[in-house]
Amino acid sequence: MYARRRHVYFWMMAACLVLFVGAWAVVRLFSMPVAIGMCVVAMVIPPVAAMVANRRGPEDRWWDDPSGDPQSDEWWDELDGKKRRDQ
Repeated sequence: MYARRRHVYFWMMAACLVLFVGAWAVVRLFSMPVAIGMCVVAMVIPPVAAMVANRRGPEDRWWDDPSGDPQSDEWWDELDGKKRRDQ
C-alpha cells in the first residue's frame, strides 16, 4: 500500500515538473496565457500529491496505534476490552 502511494506521489511530482518546465521552456514562446495556465495547474499538484501520499486506506490499521500517552492508551484499552500493553 505504501509503495503504491509513493509511486503515485512521484508520478504527480514528475508531472508537476514537466508542466512547469514545459510551460516556460516551450509553451511561453507560442502562448503566454497557456503557459501561465500550465503553471497554475502545476502549482495545485504538490498539495494534492501530499494528500494522496499521506492518506490512509481502508486496510491501514491506524485506529489501534498507541498514542504515546500511557494513561490515554490504558483508558482506550479498557474501553475496547483489551488488556494493558505492559502486562
